[in-house]
This record gives sequence, C-alpha cells and structure tokens, in this order.
Amino acid sequence: MKQKDILKEVLRSEDLPTLPTVASKLITLTSKEDTTLSDIAELISKDISLSAKILKVSNSAFYSFPQQIGSIHQAVSILGTNAVRSLVLSFSFLSIKSGSNASKFNFEQFWQRSLALAVASKLILEKVKEADTEEIFISGLLQNLGELIFARTFAAEYDRVLHEVADKQHDTILAEESVIGANHCFVGFEVARKWGFPETLLLPILHHHSPDRFEGKSAKLKQMINAVYLSDILINILYSEKPEDYHRQFRKEARKLLKISPADIESILDDIHNQVEKAGHYFGLKIKNTRAIQDILQEANIRLSLLNLDYDQMNKQLIQTKMTLENLTKELEEKNRILDNLANVDGLTGVFNHRYFQNILDQEISRAERNDNCLSIVFSDIDHFKKFNDNYGHQAGDFVLREFCGVLKNHLRKYDVLARYGGEEFVIILPETEESEALTVAEKLRQAIEKSSFDDGGEQYAVTASFGVAGSRPAIEDNFDKNQLISKADSALYAAKESGRNTSCIYSPKKKWFKF
Repeated sequence: MKQKDILKEVLRSEDLPTLPTVASKLITLTSKEDTTLSDIAELISKDISLSAKILKVSNSAFYSFPQQIGSIHQAVSILGTNAVRSLVLSFSFLSIKSGSNASKFNFEQFWQRSLALAVASKLILEKVKEADTEEIFISGLLQNLGELIFARTFAAEYDRVLHEVADKQHDTILAEESVIGANHCFVGFEVARKWGFPETLLLPILHHHSPDRFEGKSAKLKQMINAVYLSDILINILYSEKPEDYHRQFRKEARKLLKISPADIESILDDIHNQVEKAGHYFGLKIKNTRAIQDILQEANIRLSLLNLDYDQMNKQLIQTKMTLENLTKELEEKNRILDNLANVDGLTGVFNHRYFQNILDQEISRAERNDNCLSIVFSDIDHFKKFNDNYGHQAGDFVLREFCGVLKNHLRKYDVLARYGGEEFVIILPETEESEALTVAEKLRQAIEKSSFDDGGEQYAVTASFGVAGSRPAIEDNFDKNQLISKADSALYAAKESGRNTSCIYSPKKKWFKF
C-alpha cells in the first residue's frame, strides 16, 4: 500500500488512540489569543484525576517552588500556560496503553524510554544560548508517537518490524517501510496533525530521525528538532549494547548541530541518569535505576581490555581513573555554580524567567511586609503576537520578543524586575510603588513600545502591547495572597485587551476598570 492508503487505514482503525477530552480542548483553547489563565484552570479542574497528578508534580522538585500549591487555579497562575499544557499532554499520553490486538510491543518500556527522551531533549536544549525551551519536553516525549500508533493499529505487522530490528536485519525506519510501507515519523506527524497539534510539536515528530530534511526558516524549530534528534542518541548510551559508539556520536553531533560546548556536553552526560530517575518518580513510571554514563562507558571499556591487562596494569589504571574522577568532580562543582546563575535567565530574551520571578516576588513581598511598603506588579502582553509568526516567520517573532524586552528594560529602574511569564507575556515587579504610580509606569512603557522602531534590517514591525496593573501593601492587607495579586494583574491585562488593546488598565474588584 502507498503511504496515503496506510494513513487512511490508521485513521479509521478502532484501535487508534484517542486524545483525552481535556487535552483536546486544551489544544484548542491555548491556540486562541484571548484565552485567560482562569479559562485554562476551569477546564483542567473538571478532570479530578488529572488535576491531582498536576498538583503532585507542581509540588515536587521537578519545579522546586518554595510555596505549596493547593489548587489548579494556583498551579496555572504560578506555572504559566505552556508548562501546564505540557503537563496535561504528558499525563494524557502516558495513560495510553495497549489496544485490543495482541502485540509483542512493550507499552510500558515504550513510555519509560519516551520519558527519558523528553528529559534528554530538555537537558540538551537548555545548554543552547537563547533557545526557547518551553515546549521541548513534550516534543521529546512524543517523538516516537508513530510507533505507538503502529503497535495498536497494525499490531501483527509491527511485531514483524520488531523481529527484524531484533535480528539486526534493518533499523527501525527501514524495517517499518519494508514491512508496512510507511515509517512512524510520517504516521505520528499526520495523526498529531489531525488532532490539531501546533507546528512546534508536529515538525519534531516528522524530522526527529532526519533533522537535515527540515527546510523551514524558523531557528526555534530547527533547534527543537536537533535537540530531539540528539536525545535519541543520548538515551542510546544508557540502553544500547554499544554505548561507546553512541557516546562518540553524541559528542560530535551536539557540537555540530547545536554548537554545544565540550563543558556543557560533559554536564549533560553527567546529569542525564539522575534526571531520568527523578522524572520517572514525578510522572508515576517505574523506571529501573539508571546508571551513570561514566560507569557504563567504563564497564564497556573494561570488557574490551580486561583480558589484555595483568594485575599491575589494572591497578595503575584504577588509580589513574580515580584521580581523573576527582578532577572532574571539582570541575563539575564550578560548572554547577555557573549554571545556577544561568538557570534564572530566559534563553531567548535575556530577561529573567518564570521561575526566578516566582522566587524574587516572594522576597519582595517579605521585604514589603517588613518595611510596610507598597508593591505592584505589571503584566504585559504583545498585541496580536501570533501574526508576527504567521506573517513573517518565527525568527521575526523571536526578534520582536528580544527588542520588546530591550525597550522595557531601558525604561525601568535598576531594582525593578522584568521576567518572561510565558510566550509573549511578561511581568514586571515594581518595589515600593503604589498602584497609581505603577499605572503611570505601565503607560510610559506602553508609549515607549508604540513609538519604538522594531527594525531587523529587512522589515519594520509595528508593535503595541497591553498592560495590566495590580498592587498591594502586604503588611496591612488581611490574608494577603501572592497568587491573588498575580491573578488581579492578569485580570487587568485581560481588561486592557478587551478594551481594544494598546492600553493600560488597573485592577478593580468591581470590574470597573480604570483605563489610563
């Protein structure tokens, strides 16, 4: 059969996995510009089991937030839209099991490996300067979605594929094309497209085995595809019979495709087994204890050379290895100190990231309470940002995000905090600032954005933004709640967008918004 005929068989199969209702609705909801955090929280709250899982991960070391998160509304407010969407999709797909047809395909091992690939993809892309890592985890998780689909819809044929791969007659792609007539990259891409997945999730599925075939101009997508491709090589070091071959390949390809430095490559290799184990615990998968790559490679090397060594040679090698490990430990401690600083900065825009915002807001609230000062926050959202990506490409969108942050920073005080909240949404902490003063600041920023020339040398972009303001004096406010302050600013931002965008609004409990 031709590929299109195989796809028709897959799509009309009763064993084709169905996307859970909440996940399907969430994909549709997050594609709309005017969707609020409350809309997302309301949707997720309807699924009690899913809500419990998200709260468990939100309160784990996977995010390491200092405060306990007690509700989905609170989780959405703290984590942001993209992080919550990734969690919903992750839990939704991890719940998919075998179909009605008997199969040799091991679904449990498939999801264990998929979770490891997700962790590896995220770990790799985090080492790339200015990379956007918001959706890389779910991209890594779903890269082999087509294998799962084949195992359920073409169970007998896929058993033959597994047999050919086990006998080393073909690799997976060639075996699938030989036995079925199409490969899992194509099928996974087409099915996910039918489900309404965005381009950022679709293209890594299609190109994760052949990143050189991606011909798009988006630097973000190219980086994501390369990271997902490299994740497969990295995880093969942990689980293959020839780890040394994949180790050499990973080091070479990581430098070539993503310009990752040797020091960062070592950091990835040192940390991957720990991160995979932790993720297994957070997402409820029983992943057996993974071993450090250094131990795996050392064992492989010993197997090759042990017969040729006498006792003195072996002892000398062990001493040398111990000395090398001690030196590596010292180097790793210094690298970790540097990485702790980098972990607070958004890779694309250079401003602080969501996690840093949450932590520093706690500190500013404590300081405001001690000194009986006011504290305000401002939410800002670039108007019609999706059009920049749709009309000019993602590189233009990335340029606008960076320039937007540059304009904001030039008009803020040194001790004000600017952070990327998620996507094209940003948040500013204004210490010792009344609400009315914060509204004046927001309006000054709005006018600066409107008057600025966003010129990348090829195009000039007209950019405007909407601003929402909320403030408080924590020391005198009964039962002050940080998340309520965030929600107030988000509601004010929504009011600004409802008012026609390119405006600044201050929060009012009676929803009689004050527009500057």
